[in-house]
Amino acid sequence: MSRDSYVIRGGEAGRERLRLLSRILRPQTLRLFAEAGLAPGMTCLDVGCGGGDASVEMARIVGPQGRVLGTDLDGQQLEIARCEVAALGFGNITFEHRDALASVDSQANYDFVFARMLLCHVAEPETLLENMIGYARAGGMIVVEDIDFRGHFTSPACSELDEYVSVMYRIMHRRGGNPDLGADLPPMLKAHGLVDIGMRVAQVAAMTGESKLIHAVTMEAVADVAIRDGLTNEEDVERIASALRRFAERDDTVMSLPRYIQAWGRKPG
Repeated sequence: MSRDSYVIRGGEAGRERLRLLSRILRPQTLRLFAEAGLAPGMTCLDVGCGGGDASVEMARIVGPQGRVLGTDLDGQQLEIARCEVAALGFGNITFEHRDALASVDSQANYDFVFARMLLCHVAEPETLLENMIGYARAGGMIVVEDIDFRGHFTSPACSELDEYVSVMYRIMHRRGGNPDLGADLPPMLKAHGLVDIGMRVAQVAAMTGESKLIHAVTMEAVADVAIRDGLTNEEDVERIASALRRFAERDDTVMSLPRYIQAWGRKPG
C-alpha cells in the first residue's frame, strides 16, 4: 500500500483530525466491537491504526491479559501513538511500521483483526482483506468499518458540501480508492469465505457539536493533494472550508457525516 494512495494529510498535521473523528465515531465503534464479540484476553490487530485511537479502545476491552498490535505506514503517526499510549499507561499495546498489502506473517494468530476507513483508500481492497484474513486464527473475527459517501445530507442545502464531496470523489478515484466501498463490505466478507456475517449502518448527524466541523477539517486536510492533482486551488479550498465552518457553527442547521458500514465475519476452522 503506497502512502500516496492515502489522500488525507498524515503526520503531526493530521493527528488532530483523527482525534476529532475518533471522538465523533467512538460510540458507534464501541457498539461494533461489542456486536463483533471483542472480549477480555483477546489478541487484536488494528490495521492502518493511524494515531492508535481504536487500538486504545480495543486495549481497554481486552484488558491486561489481552494484547493489541497497531500497524500503519505513517511513521510519524506511529511515534505519536507510542507517546500517547505510554502517557496513558497501557502496557498491552505495541505499534509497528507495516504495509497492509505486504505478505502475511505465517505465524500470525489473532483473535480479532480490525480496519477502519482503510479499504476505501486502496486500489486493491480484496488483497488487503485477504491479508487481514491471513492474520486471523481459525475462528478469529475479521471486522471492517468503512464509508459510503453517498449518504451525506444537510438541512438546509449547502452547496459547499456538494463541492467538498465532489472533490473527495475525484481525489479518491484518481488515487485508486472507492469512497462508496462501505456498502460492499458484507458481500466481500462472504465472498472471501467468512461465516457468521454481521453488519450495521452507523451515521452521525447533528445541529450542534464538533461532528459538524469534520468536513471543513477534512477539506483542509486534503488540500495539498487536491491542489497537486489539479482538482482545485487554494482559493477554492479556503472558500469551501470557510463556508463549511460557518454552516457548522450555526445552531439552526443539520449536517451529517457519510454513512459508515460496519461488517464482521468469522474465519472458518
